[in-house]
Amino acid sequence: MSSTVPARQDVPREHTWDTESVFANDAAWSAEFDALMKELPSLARFRGHLGDSATMLADFFAASEALEFRLGKVMLYASMRHTVDTADQTASALNDRSRGLMARAAAAMSFAEPEMLSIGFEKLRTWLKQEPRLAIYAHYFDRLEQRAAHVRSGEVEELLSQVSDALRTASSTHGVLADADLKFAPAHNDAGETFEITQGTIGALRTDPNRTVRRTAFENYADTHLAFKNTMASALASGVKQDVFRARARRYASSLESATSSNYIPIDVFHNLIKTFRANLPTWHRYWDIRRRALGYDTLYVYDEKAPLTNAKPKISFDQSVDWICAGMQPLGDEYVTVARRGMTAQRWVDKYPNQGKRAGAFSTGVPGTQPFILMSYNDDLFSMSTLAHELGHSMHKYFTQKTQPMVYSRYGIFLAETASNFNQAMVRAHLLGKRENDANFEIAVIEEAMSNFHRYFFIMPTLARFELEIHERVERGQALTAQNMTDLLADLFSEGYGSQVVVERERVGITWAEFPTHMYLNFYVYQYATGISAAHALAHNILDGKPGAVEKYLGFLSAGGSDYPIDVLKRAGVDLTTPAPVETTFGILARYVERLEELTARR
Repeated sequence: MSSTVPARQDVPREHTWDTESVFANDAAWSAEFDALMKELPSLARFRGHLGDSATMLADFFAASEALEFRLGKVMLYASMRHTVDTADQTASALNDRSRGLMARAAAAMSFAEPEMLSIGFEKLRTWLKQEPRLAIYAHYFDRLEQRAAHVRSGEVEELLSQVSDALRTASSTHGVLADADLKFAPAHNDAGETFEITQGTIGALRTDPNRTVRRTAFENYADTHLAFKNTMASALASGVKQDVFRARARRYASSLESATSSNYIPIDVFHNLIKTFRANLPTWHRYWDIRRRALGYDTLYVYDEKAPLTNAKPKISFDQSVDWICAGMQPLGDEYVTVARRGMTAQRWVDKYPNQGKRAGAFSTGVPGTQPFILMSYNDDLFSMSTLAHELGHSMHKYFTQKTQPMVYSRYGIFLAETASNFNQAMVRAHLLGKRENDANFEIAVIEEAMSNFHRYFFIMPTLARFELEIHERVERGQALTAQNMTDLLADLFSEGYGSQVVVERERVGITWAEFPTHMYLNFYVYQYATGISAAHALAHNILDGKPGAVEKYLGFLSAGGSDYPIDVLKRAGVDLTTPAPVETTFGILARYVERLEELTARR
């Protein structure tokens, strides 16, 4: 691993994502931005007239979706430019302008749903039969009817749209501070060799075989966040207040109800997850104890949670990852694998490696009319391979949805998205475990990757979900959020999760909330990682066991997009998340990994 991280301009083009396929350059983007600014007012001709006829309503959908299609590309290009180098002021300006344009567009279209409600659903459904262009909107009208009590007047909807850009300021401030402005003291090993810490390298440093490297990386990363805890706490408190404001403006009883109901997810799904998570914490406690013994430590610290358990840590090139991922996904058929391989290589979907100023973490992005793209910081290990598989799952979900669904159903929400991403990891992991059955070190390494993935999605995320619920309820009760009370709260929750097996340095562990500058601003986003990994393992199990029709059902899930309610899309694919059973089953899979790891490490 290199101890220094290049500037963005020094990254070879073949390692970057293909921004030019969206717009050739900033000038082309600016021309389209200006054109959209001029055309948005044209939507005003529909205001007050959607109820005139089915033809008028169909014309509105056609005009608004044509603008949304173009607007999506403007937003995407600006975001892609900004996230790879958050210190680039030109890119930052593009991103800021695009968000402002999005708010203007939302305001320009804000009259539509209140007017549709005034038309009435009986008449709307009659129009579905009269105007062929409206036929595809049947499910859209069903969703609108479910949300009817929370759609406000045209004037209020316009105001809510107009303030949406300003309400993102807290999240933006936290993100820029974390990704562009924070400067971390380097980690070092016992010989004094230093290793640069950035958002793109911290993950690899936390898995380094040298305990001093892991410790100093963990401490320096946490301490830098702690140095700015009050600023970040102010931003997060503002973000939570914004969630509460939106929930109340739309007449929801709570922020949690707003987040679940507006996404058509029963609120019990959230509560079932948290209850099941807490009931299964002993599995995590057992794992920490096995890890401590395998490492030969008297005491396990949080910075040891990803320490390699074998000296034969495999080095995995990006090209090797592509090959393994494609082999693991082969049960889905040739189209899936061919498109995936081409995307990860020739079509430059992936922005691969760390660079200065690159946004933390990894994600998949894309809009109708573009390729799906992946941002990550590849570090030549199994963890990076797993991240690539995860994000490819998102990208292939976009590919199949955009291939199959009209614009109105091109969005499907994180509840479904995290199933597709975790499914890929489960499939590739099964392939690797079957590939090297007699190689104990490799099997340990693969199980470590699995445990790292479960740690993030089945430990960190449910803990953050509990934290998120509490801080929202505090604001709803009129209580204050401060850096200290949020850090204390999260330290308490993590202490429960780690149990007596791990030493929890309260300040450094409690500040974890500040290390998630995107997730914590998305109003009950994080719990859906845990539901996603549960659904993913259930669906992967069906395919790996050769269950008749399982592949076809899964490809149907990928192609469904937002054409049905999320719970129903998953039910057709073969999993029911309205019950705790999938989460309990996935904890059973986790327990089996823990048992196998104990067997393998005990032999040494």
